Amino acid sequence: MHVPVVRIVSGLAAAALLLAATPAPQPTLLGFSDSSSKTERDWEEKFKAIPQPANMRAEMQRLTAHPHHVGSPYDKVNAEWILAQMKSYGLDAHIETFSVLFPTPIERAVELVAPTHFVAKLQEPAYPQDPTSSQKAEQLPTYNAYSIDGDVTGPLVYVNYGIPADYDELARHNISVKGAIVIARYGGSWRGIKPKVAAEHGALGCLIYSDPRDDGYAAGTVFPNGPMRPREGVQRGSVEDMPLYPGDPLTPGVGATRDAKRLPISEAKTITKIPVLPISYGDAQPLLDALGGPLAPPSWRGALPITYRIGAGPAKVHLKVKSTWTQKPLYDIIATIPGSTEPDEWVIRGNHHDAWVNGAEDPIAGTVDELEEARALGMLLEQGWHPKRTIIYAVWDGEEPGLLGSTEWAETHADELRTKGVAYLNSDTNDRGYLEMEGSHVLEKFINGVARDIEDPETHLSVWKRLQAGIIQNGNAEERKDARDRADLRIGALGSGSDFTPFLQHLGVPSLNLGYGGEDDAGIYHSIYDDFYWYTHFSDTSFVYGRALSQTVGTAVMRLADADVLPYDYTNLAETIHTYIDELEKLASSAADDARERNLELDEGSFAATNDPHHPTIAPPKLAIPPHISFASLENAADSLTRAATAYQKAYESALGKGGATRASASLASVNAILTHSEHVLTDERGLPMRPWFQHLLYAPGFYTGYGVKTVPAVREAIEQKKYGDVDEALTRVATVVNNEAALVERAAAALEKEQ
Repeated sequence: MHVPVVRIVSGLAAAALLLAATPAPQPTLLGFSDSSSKTERDWEEKFKAIPQPANMRAEMQRLTAHPHHVGSPYDKVNAEWILAQMKSYGLDAHIETFSVLFPTPIERAVELVAPTHFVAKLQEPAYPQDPTSSQKAEQLPTYNAYSIDGDVTGPLVYVNYGIPADYDELARHNISVKGAIVIARYGGSWRGIKPKVAAEHGALGCLIYSDPRDDGYAAGTVFPNGPMRPREGVQRGSVEDMPLYPGDPLTPGVGATRDAKRLPISEAKTITKIPVLPISYGDAQPLLDALGGPLAPPSWRGALPITYRIGAGPAKVHLKVKSTWTQKPLYDIIATIPGSTEPDEWVIRGNHHDAWVNGAEDPIAGTVDELEEARALGMLLEQGWHPKRTIIYAVWDGEEPGLLGSTEWAETHADELRTKGVAYLNSDTNDRGYLEMEGSHVLEKFINGVARDIEDPETHLSVWKRLQAGIIQNGNAEERKDARDRADLRIGALGSGSDFTPFLQHLGVPSLNLGYGGEDDAGIYHSIYDDFYWYTHFSDTSFVYGRALSQTVGTAVMRLADADVLPYDYTNLAETIHTYIDELEKLASSAADDARERNLELDEGSFAATNDPHHPTIAPPKLAIPPHISFASLENAADSLTRAATAYQKAYESALGKGGATRASASLASVNAILTHSEHVLTDERGLPMRPWFQHLLYAPGFYTGYGVKTVPAVREAIEQKKYGDVDEALTRVATVVNNEAALVERAAAALEKEQ
């Protein structure tokens, strides 16, 4: 028997205990008054209790039961099932259909024809413990979408990651890829950059393989005994030149509706210029082992048990790719919750449902989280909650080949989105670990606030606190200092690679990309092994981080939809622009220093020939010294934005502190009408050099990085590509939009002051 211990507590001690047990008052939410913030938090607590891991597990098992790539039978089955789910939640839902060019292969061949003979398997084997891996008849073969057809034979050259800097290294060894087939390993850039750069250097074809150092046995135990890529595992993927424009290659800038005017395939700029195929490291090893020529630099060497050499030759390879070039249907599911007072302000939430094969991690881990959010919001509607702004839940098709479904929908509704879109919130894959936050910096303070209110399922800290601790432990010195000293954790800028691209970078809708990860290894990306078996054995096996993602994004959706004043913050944006200017100044200075140093070495004869008489190291040409670049116009514009942001913050605190936002929302309509355009102001309809589809002047995917972001891209890439004559014009354009942003923020501050 347990005998209770009786303690006598003094009145003062009891009062102290009572105070300690009383929860500290929660801070007022950004965009809300004190009273509306309390109401919002009450609804959010109800919302966060609804999403269930068991539902996510069951939904994933159903949605990944068969391959569901674009145009497949199960892609349509899934779309119709998702539609039915949305309707069952009480949401007004429909499917919007588009017709897009989506090539699929009918012939593929990779063959070593000299000095020995080897035929690549180009096939992933099934494993008995993984039930869906055996669905061969339904699986897309291993290939790269939007590779041009071709049948070529040539000497093989190993080009490391196949990025521009690697070709500079080849040039130093007097090795050309003209008339050759290149083999590049995955990594270093987005896969579509590899055939693009190879073609620019005269190559006939391109092979891309997964080296075991990056996601195979050197990184961990391989599937099915572990999470990493097995010997015959292959990464499928698109090689559409998305840094030019994403979406249907035949309808740039317009929605791919049935009657849309289409380019001839021969005029589509985003289709590769040379044939390309992905291969496994099992198929790559005999090809690489047959190479002669100089040793690959140490940083180029992977984990295969071979001597890594560059070539060219004596290895000679035959590559053949032939596809059907037909139109396929896309099925975008669009579910709407009308806004009660501001129906023409839209908060859009998206994830995609198509996959390269079964796609458990990519994308269904995010799709099921989105479904649980929608279900929870439907339950809140039944309890009397009504958002002020319209909420749109979108589940996109065709993301994998090139952001097809989101791009075609955004282009079709472009005029509405430019005026009505107040935010787009994206997710894609979801795993276990830290909250990953990227997006528009007007939303940086907002999403930090959301992260402070979500509990991490492992540590039971807030996901914000866990992320802060992770940065302090693992970040570099500057990142650690920021994490300790700055009020908000920095969010990353967005490049490309998921469905936020058309909203942010084409239309200027503030965007966030959110997900959890970093605690589990994965080597099954875009393979047949990305399936329910893999996910439930090696990733978020209990789906608790799925629940966390639902709580995170759903809370953000609710706050954006319910806020009295749109929860944008311009102080962090202005500070971030100043950091970009500092980076650009350092980049320009470094370019000048590098050019002087290189030219001095050439004058001194430091580039001596190697002891390889067949491939001597040759001196590179002298570099042009960059002219002096003045960043004054952009610095002045950023200073103007800083002042405007300070004035806006003062007006905001005064207005909401006096209860201004508790009045009828119509009284703040003029403020929100101004704020709605603040991201769009940072765009320019002329677009970026060489790629006018990308109109945002602060964020874009790099021309030679693909997914990786280039901030202030017109200026940054002009310096990187040594197009110094373009820098001044680019700086003028960016300074103009930043000044326009400052003027808009000043107008918003003045409008808020009138409300006091």
